[in-house]
Amino acid sequence: MGSNSSRISDLPKNEYLQKLSGTESVSENDPFWNQLLSFSFPAPTSSTELKLLEEATISVCKCLVENNPRTGNLAALIKVFLARTKELKLSAECQNHLFIWQTHNALFIICCLLKIFICEMSEEELQLHFTYEDKSPGSYSSDSEDLLEELLCCLIQLITDIPLLDITYEISVEAISTMVVFLSCQLFHKEVLRQSISHKYLMQGPCLPYTSKLVKTLLYNFIRQEKPPPPGSHVFSQQSDGGGLLYGLASGVATGLWTVFTLGGVGSKAAASAELPSPLANQSLLLLLVLTNLTDAPDAPNPYRQAIMSFKNTQDSSSFPSSIPHAFQINFNSLYTALCEQQTSDQATLLLYTLLHQNSNVRTYMLARTDMENLVLPILEILYHVEERNSHHVYMALIILLILTEDDGFNRSIHEVILKNITWYSERVLTEISLGSLLILVVIRTIQYNMTRTRDKYLHTNCLAALANMSAQFRSLHQYAAQRIISLFSLLSKKHNKVLEQATQSLRGSLSSNDVPLPDYAQDLNVIEEVIRMMLEIINSCLTNSLHHNPNLVYALLYKRDLFEQFRTHPSFEDIMQNIDLVITFFSSRLLQAGAELSVERVLEIIKQGVVALPKDRLKKFPELKFKYVEEEQPEEFFIPYVWSLVYNSAVGLYWNPQDIQLFTMDSD
Repeated sequence: MGSNSSRISDLPKNEYLQKLSGTESVSENDPFWNQLLSFSFPAPTSSTELKLLEEATISVCKCLVENNPRTGNLAALIKVFLARTKELKLSAECQNHLFIWQTHNALFIICCLLKIFICEMSEEELQLHFTYEDKSPGSYSSDSEDLLEELLCCLIQLITDIPLLDITYEISVEAISTMVVFLSCQLFHKEVLRQSISHKYLMQGPCLPYTSKLVKTLLYNFIRQEKPPPPGSHVFSQQSDGGGLLYGLASGVATGLWTVFTLGGVGSKAAASAELPSPLANQSLLLLLVLTNLTDAPDAPNPYRQAIMSFKNTQDSSSFPSSIPHAFQINFNSLYTALCEQQTSDQATLLLYTLLHQNSNVRTYMLARTDMENLVLPILEILYHVEERNSHHVYMALIILLILTEDDGFNRSIHEVILKNITWYSERVLTEISLGSLLILVVIRTIQYNMTRTRDKYLHTNCLAALANMSAQFRSLHQYAAQRIISLFSLLSKKHNKVLEQATQSLRGSLSSNDVPLPDYAQDLNVIEEVIRMMLEIINSCLTNSLHHNPNLVYALLYKRDLFEQFRTHPSFEDIMQNIDLVITFFSSRLLQAGAELSVERVLEIIKQGVVALPKDRLKKFPELKFKYVEEEQPEEFFIPYVWSLVYNSAVGLYWNPQDIQLFTMDSD
């Protein structure tokens, strides 16, 4: 970038960047700004491109950090941008490509500079840079305008008010990215920020009235998944003659313009295939998650969380209670469709979790849908491919299932939805299976994976809780699902016996040697017995409430009846074993009467006939199994690092040096 070159290595010597970061003040009315902003620079997207750009411009940025207190050039640049945004809406309506192009370039430079400033200094120091005027070094006017707050409000207005057209797409993405950068000070703190200047600006003052409008706009950006304009239809593309349309336009405005430049070489399209389908939707969702997960102010709750918790369907004509601030309406059908289609990304799954957990209007609507398979199947696929997903994504998917299974209507309806040819399920060909049986299979597979790999107690607990919630409503279980339930119990039984044997040997060893520290087998045994009891309660709940609907489960019980023998008299299980033992004994007797060499079909027929004859009053009643998801006491300690890890890994056009990050370690998932 420079009048005579297009290499990244030449950026530090670029005369316009040197003047911006130099020791002389540049008035906001100086023609220099037209020259600075008249460059054609396709915004970098990959982390490699961004790293190269940052390394090339870091010296310029640090010069500006040093000189800006005396020159006020950063403030002048921001004032130039603010002045231009006042005419941006009219420029979009009039298709003024040149004006929008230069305004975008101003914002692009501001975003790049802000990122360095925020990384290099505290928020208090940053605020001083925004209020410095042309005075003696280190002085500033206490009554000067707060450009930081004005810029933030301007960005919100740009996002919410500027119509989304081909020529405004890039500046809309850049505005959202700049807001993310504004809030990125969290990345450089190990602890969760509970008070912040940027948080204060967003939660009070002139930004606050835009809360619902901003949240609604970001949601609609996610819903619409607008793709970037095709090459040749927006202001940053280069034309086939190699010079570029806007390069030619701008040459009539300023002299000595920056050379048309791309990071991959002029005209390079090498990175196009790796781009996200909708950068605008991606950035919008990330900003929405960042805003929703800001901590509450000392004197007021987070308004963005209030907005996400309370919005309603456009079909809902009831009025909002006056006690609900920042309320708005949105098309739930469009939102549901987008959520179903986008579950391959962590951030879309996190949004689904947030809405199901915090917005009762959304939860009620989703549970009433007659096509829940469109939502549940992508969630099951996340869990099925657990080896390929990070642990947070798997955990969110599992919590979504747990929230859904809290509803009895959901637990009944999933067994009525019949699916054909689930191609991603590879353990066995499933030509036809109910959604409920598939859900059971995937959850059990997740438990087994966790037992052999991650051994996460919370994953176990939530998987079992989801199965327990569904157990009373099990209907027409697929034979493979019934087999897997009993197979899981068999696995747990073997593990129990192994730990019990280890504990016995350890106890014998402790009698002969007091010097060697012993493993805590008692604790391991306690955990495995808790899981076994939970599985027995799930089986018992199904037998007690829907025995006549599940001959395949009775068949699987009878086939593996010896597994349960050791638990009949165990003090931890003998109460819950009564019903299971009764069912096994009753049906074993009827099979014995029917003779030997029975086919599978004949056994199932005997079971179906026997269900009618089984005296239900002999089955002991137990309290209904119901587990409700409860968020941890300080959820922000989990969610804020998680959201920012998504921003770090997923944001378009943003790059942070991993060595600067304090909030999370880069090798964790």
